[in-house]
Amino acid sequence: MAARGYGAYFNNRIGHGLGLDFHEIPSIHGGNTQVVQPGHIFTIEPGIYLPAIGGVRIEDDICVHSDGKVEVLTTYPKQLRRL
Repeated sequence: MAARGYGAYFNNRIGHGLGLDFHEIPSIHGGNTQVVQPGHIFTIEPGIYLPAIGGVRIEDDICVHSDGKVEVLTTYPKQLRRL
């Protein structure tokens, strides 16, 4: 996002763990060095917020299986629809 000029408008972490409390560890952001482990379920939800215009956030929920394979649990389409 920074390479496209939106770095100043991306003001939240990239994602977080999902669990009973919803916002759980790991906190997914550039300063976190924690390695994602099998069994982790987390979000990837980048967002851009432009003052006086609005913003958008797209969320995917991710599961890391015991064999290390990653599954994207979110199936909702991401194509922009003009109404």
